[in-house]
Amino acid sequence: MKGPAMPIDQVLPALKEALRERKQAVLVAAPGAGKTTRVPLALLDEIWLQGKKIIMLEPRRLAARNAARFMASSIGEKVGETVGYRVRMDTKVGPRTRIEVVTEGVLTRMLQADPSLEEAGLVLFDEYHERSLQADLGLALCLQARSLFREELRLAVMSATLEAEPVAELLGGAPVIASEGRMFPVETRYAARKVDGPVEPAVASAVLEALAEHGEGDVLVFLPGAPEIRRAEARLRTALAGRPVDVAPLHGSLPQEAQDRALAPSSPGRRKVVLSTAVAESSLTVEGVRIVVDGGLMRVPRFSPRTGMSRLATVPVSLPSADQRRGRAGRVAPGVCYRLWTEEEHRMLAPTGTPEIREADLAPLALELAVWGVGDPFELAWLDPPPQAAYAQARAWPSSALIPASPT
Repeated sequence: MKGPAMPIDQVLPALKEALRERKQAVLVAAPGAGKTTRVPLALLDEIWLQGKKIIMLEPRRLAARNAARFMASSIGEKVGETVGYRVRMDTKVGPRTRIEVVTEGVLTRMLQADPSLEEAGLVLFDEYHERSLQADLGLALCLQARSLFREELRLAVMSATLEAEPVAELLGGAPVIASEGRMFPVETRYAARKVDGPVEPAVASAVLEALAEHGEGDVLVFLPGAPEIRRAEARLRTALAGRPVDVAPLHGSLPQEAQDRALAPSSPGRRKVVLSTAVAESSLTVEGVRIVVDGGLMRVPRFSPRTGMSRLATVPVSLPSADQRRGRAGRVAPGVCYRLWTEEEHRMLAPTGTPEIREADLAPLALELAVWGVGDPFELAWLDPPPQAAYAQARAWPSSALIPASPT
């Protein structure tokens, strides 16, 4: 395989053996190990694949497109040849495409159109630790599709921060393979006092302090959403005017050119501040980062049974998310992470993230299962089954209120 050696290379033989002999595997690989872009290419010539496709599920559109582009470039091709992608309102695949990187809703549509996934030999679930509703649904449907239609369909679940044993049990005793990442030491600095009010002023202050104290390396900033990114960007552009520092936003709704600028290495003699949502937490590599400024917040969907409406809530990050963000500072050299919360607040962070299936509106899930032909969700195998009361309420809504989940 072309390119420099990566930590994931050491466990590829074990992964190949697990998929060859057991037809399933759980791969836990630390950020920076190279699992997203190395594993599909490494498996492409396996005999059991028999010329069929590898479908890799990526939770986010931005990550899906960039993973496909990176893999294609690593084998000297353009996207849409051997490697392609399918995301909402954007598809690049061709007659020779063997690896398709898809987002979660797209996988659901593919399964509904062809429950046997006849063209696929392997489905890879990347970044499964994010535990989105669509990822859980996709895995449940794939497990039933394999049991009913195609015993030879291979399944692999990949994650950076996942409790592997429950997933391995769900897959019927799948082998667990672990790969260590490549990480340099990262110094952690906590805020002296709790941040009150909007997070953008504290973020801007921390960025300016970091740039002044550390003479090299780019800065990756984590903010909960695009509105906060725009406000922080305005503050920093004013404060850094005339200095050799570029400010680049990074989120899924930006044009491809803007995303590319954020991910590319800095120009010689210049530094870069990338203002990102959680998309850069694990799925993407931002070149040249040695400093992380973590606002400590993330945006998640919340469903209110009382109103029947969903909303986006801004909540503190979980411990695994905070650790992944911190690790982004140690990918290329020793780094530093500024956490905009106190050590006391850190001790109160949730030890794990909450699976979306526990708190989301389940009406779209009820419709997808009805289309699949399942009335009782407990006919399927779940890592976390839908809560009975919430699912019963979803089923009780008028049919016009049931809207299928859109491809991500």
